[in-house]
Amino acid sequence: MTMTVELLRNTVKEKLARNELVTSMIVRLVRSVEVASIARTAGFDSIYIDLEHSSISLDTAGQICMSCLPLGVTPLVRVPSTDPRCIARVMDSGALGIVAPHIESARDAAAIVRAVKFPPAGDRPYAGASPQLHFRTLSTTETYKILNDAAMVITMIESADAVKQVDEIAAVPGVDILLIGTNDLCNSLGIAGQLDHQSVRDVYSRTFEACTKHGKHLGIAGLSSRPALVEEFVKLGARYVSVGSDVAFLLGGAASKVTQLKALKTDV
Repeated sequence: MTMTVELLRNTVKEKLARNELVTSMIVRLVRSVEVASIARTAGFDSIYIDLEHSSISLDTAGQICMSCLPLGVTPLVRVPSTDPRCIARVMDSGALGIVAPHIESARDAAAIVRAVKFPPAGDRPYAGASPQLHFRTLSTTETYKILNDAAMVITMIESADAVKQVDEIAAVPGVDILLIGTNDLCNSLGIAGQLDHQSVRDVYSRTFEACTKHGKHLGIAGLSSRPALVEEFVKLGARYVSVGSDVAFLLGGAASKVTQLKALKTDV
């Protein structure tokens, strides 16, 4: 079992345990496994494949997850549905954790934990040999323990109702990160697009207090265009940062090169 444990690394969990900053890239555009190596070379600790806001298939997500595993890049998936059957299929495909959108209560969060974890921590059904263990055949007890220890539950805080319940959500055993979806949060608070509004700061402070109280971690999402705010919330105590998406990186890099070329003098 020792060899298997060494091969199954969750870089995000390791770094959070040391109170280090974790960086994550959203995958919405790229459909090929090369994105795992790109993420590693760029220095990302994790990717999360966004099945909620893209047309990426479960098959493609699973291939990318399996490509991440031997590279030390933690593969997470934001699910399009919190139905346990959807979550089980994603985890069976190679993910090391679920990013769960629209969590508004402790009951919602506990349901995600049960769907992600095997007994006794949850009630996820057993599918047999798993890609996370390189399809090794281990005892059920060993398999459950290793995969439960490695698996992560990231609950998204995206609404005013979720903010009201944030302490209760943070208290749920098995939840690892409370990830604030800042854009949807602003919509819910009636301040759409006002990412630097004081109400946003208040939510981050309140959520960090709940995380600290219950031994969980605060995450930042939706602020890739506002590095000053990211710095502010990292200084507050956030340790998981969704840095941006593959779409944004491709477009930003391409636009920068075009701007450079258009600035060249041609009247020589």
